[in-house]
Amino acid sequence: MRTMLQRVTAVLLTVSLASYPVLAADETAPNHRPVKKVADLRIAVGAEGTLPLYASADWSNPLLDITRAVIVLHGRLRNADVYFRSARTAQAAAGEVGKTTIMIVPQFLAAIDVDAHHLAADTLRWTLEGWEGGDPAVGPAPASSFDALDAILERLADQHLFPNLRQVVVAGHSGGGQVVQRYAIAAKGEIALTRRGVTVRYVVANPSSYAYFGAERPEPSIAASCPGYDDWKYGMEARPPYLAGPTVASLEQAYVARQVIYLLGTRDTNPDHPALDKSCMAEAQGPYRYARGHAYVATMRASNAGMPNHRLWDVQGVGHDGGKMLTSPCGLKALFDLPGCKAGK
Repeated sequence: MRTMLQRVTAVLLTVSLASYPVLAADETAPNHRPVKKVADLRIAVGAEGTLPLYASADWSNPLLDITRAVIVLHGRLRNADVYFRSARTAQAAAGEVGKTTIMIVPQFLAAIDVDAHHLAADTLRWTLEGWEGGDPAVGPAPASSFDALDAILERLADQHLFPNLRQVVVAGHSGGGQVVQRYAIAAKGEIALTRRGVTVRYVVANPSSYAYFGAERPEPSIAASCPGYDDWKYGMEARPPYLAGPTVASLEQAYVARQVIYLLGTRDTNPDHPALDKSCMAEAQGPYRYARGHAYVATMRASNAGMPNHRLWDVQGVGHDGGKMLTSPCGLKALFDLPGCKAGK
C-alpha cells in the first residue's frame, strides 16, 4: 500500500500537470473579457444585491461535521471556476482534515460579465479591478467587495448551520491576494466568529501590491515622483467608504493583531510579468512580487515589534501559479495546518 506521503505527492503531481495550461492562461490573458462561467450559488449581501459563489457542501442545511471553512479568492480574471477546482484539489490533498472542511470560492463579477451572461439585475458587479481594493460596486448598489466577504463570514458564524466550526481561513492568490491583504486590515465579518471562539486566519499569496500604513516605501525615488502613491489601495489616503471611519493607527493595530500568513513564490521574480501591477504606485514597493512581499513584511516588522501574529513563508521553486502555491507544503499548512512546510518564519 502507498504511504500517505506518496498519496499526497501523487495528488499534487496530478493537479500540477492538469492545471498548468489553465493557470498559465490565467496569468497572461486580458481581464477585460467576460468570464466563461458564473458560479451556481448565490448569497445575499445585506439588502444591496447578491454575489455568486461555489461551495463544496450544501450550506443551506446544518453541517455538523464541518470544523473548518476555507475561502479562496480568485485572481484578476474573475475565474472562480478555475480556483474552485484548485481549492477542491487542495482539499483532497489534505486527507482527513479536508473531509471536515468546506471550501468556498466567491466570484466578484464585472458589468461585462453580468451583461454577457444575462444575469439577474440584483447581481453585484464592480469595475474590472475595483473589487481588488474593496471599492463600492457599480450596481445594483454600492456594496464593497469587503461587504460581500462579511456576508460570507456572517453566514459561517451561524451556529445553527455550523455548530462545530472552529477555524476560518480566508486565502487569495494574485488579485485575490490583494483582496485578502486589504480585507484583513478592517474585516468586520470576523466579529461574530471570534465571539464564538472561532479563529480566523488570512493567507496572502503573491499579490502585486500591499496597503502601507505609513509614507515610507522600498523605492523612495519612485514614490517621490508618483502622485497618489500613498492613496488606497497602496496606502491609507483616500480610503473607500468601508475603511473611512477608523483612524490609520487603529487600522494598523487591528491588522497587526490578526493572524496573517504571507506566501511568496521564490520564482515570482519577473518584473515584466504580464499580470504584474506596473503602476508607479506599485513600482514604489519593489520591482516584482517576491521582492515587494519581503519588503512589506520587513517594513511592518520594523515598526510593529516584529509582528508575532504574522508569518512569511517562502514557497520554494514556485512562480506566479495559484494552483501550485495552494497545494505546496506551505500552502497546505496555511490552509489546513498540515506539517511539511520548512520555509516558515
